[in-house]
Amino acid sequence: MTPVKQIILAKKDALASSIGEPLSQLAANCVAVWDDVDALDKILLAHIDQITNCEFLYAWDIDGKEISSLILPGQVETSWRGRDLSKRPYLKNNLPFKGIMLSSVYHSQFLDRECVTALQAVRKGGTLLGFIGADFSLDKLVADENLIDEQQQWQQFKGDPAVRGTLFMQQRIQSRLDETIDSVHETIYDLMTQHGIFHCKVHYSSGRCSFWVLRDPYTYQIHGVEEIVDPDIVLAYPLYRYPERAKITPAQLREVFLEFKALRFADETIYLRSASINIMNGMLGLTFSCDGSHYMPVDEFIEKNLGFWIGELAADRL
Repeated sequence: MTPVKQIILAKKDALASSIGEPLSQLAANCVAVWDDVDALDKILLAHIDQITNCEFLYAWDIDGKEISSLILPGQVETSWRGRDLSKRPYLKNNLPFKGIMLSSVYHSQFLDRECVTALQAVRKGGTLLGFIGADFSLDKLVADENLIDEQQQWQQFKGDPAVRGTLFMQQRIQSRLDETIDSVHETIYDLMTQHGIFHCKVHYSSGRCSFWVLRDPYTYQIHGVEEIVDPDIVLAYPLYRYPERAKITPAQLREVFLEFKALRFADETIYLRSASINIMNGMLGLTFSCDGSHYMPVDEFIEKNLGFWIGELAADRL
């Protein structure tokens, strides 16, 4: 399971755990008044404050018709009675025959923001009467402090089949950047270790670079080939101490650039087209002439040898 999926499941589990008991109790209380709309509204209104961060409560029958009003904290919107909910995003998947289920994230037209709906089955004995819906805006999801974790792993993505199919009709053409690749790498090394560049992408074939700077991480700088082959470019960036939080050491950075060069010139047909490296998360990206892309931790990349990559890329084009 990917880290992203783990985070999604953790957030949904946390939300389900916090609302499961009050929604279950609410459903049990609604059974006796299921056919009495006014009484149903009163019960929903009395319970909405017991469901943490709930924006709306409402009830609908097994045909997808809303039978209650739309209940907000301290407010009852009777105009919602009888509305057809059957085409709502959370009804596209299987509904819970019993217990609780969380919908996927969808954009609420009423709130004009992303939401999740908790669906609680309402049962009388062995009969399913309908459902209680509880809406939560996305910013109310618990465990929101969890970001995508640092446990990154090698990921490979095949590129455009049309590019792979014509791979052997292509040949690497020496670029202006290729002609001075050692000095370019040395300049980029200096920028990353002494001038606050934490992420860079080098487009070897087209001869340009993109830089992200620690002091302004929300924007990036693009340099054409004539700028990037000029070692004086470092004068355009102030001095900046190498960040202590960096997951890539300067020594590893040198090894990475040596490997980038080797992959660029390893073969005239299968070669490195562009590469990126981020010293803060320890990840790098590689895109080859076959349009295949790889993302991996720097430690794993350094462990690989040139033979591995040639074999991997030969298999990738099939």
